[in-house]
Amino acid sequence: MRIIKMVFRKIASFFRTAFFSGKGKVRLSFLLVLLVLVLVGFFDFPAYWDKAADKLNDKMHSQEKVQFVKNMTIPHFWNIPFRLGLDLQGGTHLVYKADLSQIGSAGATDAMQGVRDVIERRVNAFGVTEPLVQINKAGSDYRLLVDLAGVKDVKEAIKMIGETPTLDFREETPQQEYDSMIAAQKAQGMTDEQAKSLDVYFRYKQTELTGKYLKSAAVDFDQNTGKAQVSIEFNDEGAKLFENITERNTGKPLAIYLDGAPISIPRVNEKITGGRAVITGNFSVVEAKDLARRLNAGALPVPISLISQQTIGPSLGKESLDKSVRAGIFGLLFVAVYMVILYRLLGLFSAFSLFFYSIIVLFLFKGVPVTLTLSGIAGFIMSIGIAADANILIFERFREELKSGKPFSASVTEAFARAWPSVRDSNISTLLTCLVLFWFGTSVIKGFALTLSVGIVVSLFSAMFITRLFLKMVGESSATKYHWLWVRK
Repeated sequence: MRIIKMVFRKIASFFRTAFFSGKGKVRLSFLLVLLVLVLVGFFDFPAYWDKAADKLNDKMHSQEKVQFVKNMTIPHFWNIPFRLGLDLQGGTHLVYKADLSQIGSAGATDAMQGVRDVIERRVNAFGVTEPLVQINKAGSDYRLLVDLAGVKDVKEAIKMIGETPTLDFREETPQQEYDSMIAAQKAQGMTDEQAKSLDVYFRYKQTELTGKYLKSAAVDFDQNTGKAQVSIEFNDEGAKLFENITERNTGKPLAIYLDGAPISIPRVNEKITGGRAVITGNFSVVEAKDLARRLNAGALPVPISLISQQTIGPSLGKESLDKSVRAGIFGLLFVAVYMVILYRLLGLFSAFSLFFYSIIVLFLFKGVPVTLTLSGIAGFIMSIGIAADANILIFERFREELKSGKPFSASVTEAFARAWPSVRDSNISTLLTCLVLFWFGTSVIKGFALTLSVGIVVSLFSAMFITRLFLKMVGESSATKYHWLWVRK
């Protein structure tokens, strides 16, 4: 027992010295960086893991192996594809002009926001993932820009988008009538699960009250609780219809449908007269605003007409993507070679830092995810140069400190401290520019600004942490004696 305790003490002492002492912490940080780099690299490019896993599985399942080894299986790595934009994946770019002749200038913005929400839901229901729907104002004209990446049936998508939003109020279907409708569907061969999925269409039936009778919907706040709520107001004809409906549905739910889908199902507490009502619930302010906008979208008829259509083929997108990827790889290699030639061992550290930076940025693009367009890839490639710029500022300051006669470790500390204000200010000014571009720019400009800003943030981390980690490791070795590795004569 004493021998076992002594062995454990030796092992604990080794790990404490190796990883938790002054030098050990640097080694531990380096190992963690390598581990993160490997895992994130496989996340970015899972095909390499999958290929190795398949080979190992074939070997483990061979007849010569024992049973428990044969039963083991190495799984494939988590595979999430990059999200490609319209110009890379192919698809359709549509431009619609909105007719706001029946809407006052004060309500135009809210009406367009509501119509945009409706179109996004319609396109999502059509099966297009992450459609880009933007509002563009040219003079007094409002336009909707719709990007449908990967859409196959363009004509059907155009037909569906162009329809004016429809809003209607529905009351609960009597149970006997509801059971009859479900039974009729099952008689036609529908399964219980399929019939259950249609519950939202059978549970409530349309009334004569529609969006054309709704004057407005707005966010309000309860004076007693301060909670957000939505107030609605009908015109004279709608007020009478609403009074009759609430009278016969007191204590029952009254569903509000937009484009055939329920957006709210409040319960009627009492007969409502005067054409004014309040929808209460555990709304956040954002949720209340969304509901009010959707109600206004159905209440305010905003016809839209297609004025431009541009189709981009996937072959063009694939060619553009291949060229962009090659440009990014060559750009990274040229910067790395230049840094090695100019800064020798420091340049090698910088090359590794840039490699780490690229892997992390691609991980963020995949994991967030960020929709990649040609302009977005251009922003990423540009950020590689910015990442190298931070290392250059640090290295030049480091060389100056070494030339002045300071020790290696002190020169590292001083170099990062003195270079940081310049690195910080230059990157913050670029980030502010990206913010302006993203806020005021169109979709193409926004993609460029987003990827550039992500690259800048990651480049700051790679320069100030990864590069510093390498220099700290060198500072604890005998390589500090060879000044020709660090300083030009």
